[in-house]
Formats: sequence, structure tokens, C-alpha cells
Amino acid sequence: MSTPLETISKDVTVLEAVQRMREKDINALVVLTTPRAIISSTDVLDAIANGRDISELQVEDVMTTDVETITPDLYMEEVAAMMDTYGIKHLPVVDDDYVGMISSTDVTAILSE
Repeated sequence: MSTPLETISKDVTVLEAVQRMREKDINALVVLTTPRAIISSTDVLDAIANGRDISELQVEDVMTTDVETITPDLYMEEVAAMMDTYGIKHLPVVDDDYVGMISSTDVTAILSE
């Protein structure tokens, strides 16, 4: 799991989100909204592929909402199964609040040990 959790506001531009992801060498950020949301590199690529200008879009225009989350005590095999079932690459880890983010890269690294 990646910690500390990297977050972003829904009101900033997608370009700013991309710059933050690049700076932190990550592929997704938790968006501080209700319901829970994330913006991932896939969301950004979809926007670009649809001819949208990411310097003019806000995070809320492309973010994925109602994201699946997991608790810190879930086994990696269960995390992998969820990612496969839902076709996703990132899962926010939530206890009472956000704890971190786990990616498919994290899962692959752990399960291949």
C-alpha cells in the first residue's frame, strides 16, 4: 500500500493532477469528495483520447466516482480478485478514513514473492 496517501481537490485542473502524479511517480490520486472518487492515469488518457484539453478540464470532469475500497486487513489474493472482478488497477484503503492506496503493481509485487 502506498502511504502517505496522495489526494487532490476536485476543483483543480486535470493538468495539475497529472503533474502531481508525475512528481510523485504514481498513477492515481484520491479525490476528496463524497462519494469517494479517484482520478487515474486511465481517466486522463480517456479524456485525451476523446479530444479534451486537460488544461481546461477540472478533476471532477474526468474522475471515477463511487470507487470500490478495501480495509487494511484484506488478504492480497482477495485484493487481486476484486481488481480482476471490477477491472480496476487502484483501490483506496479505508479504515475510518483513508489510510492509503494499493495498486495492481503493489499486488503483483507481493504475490510474486
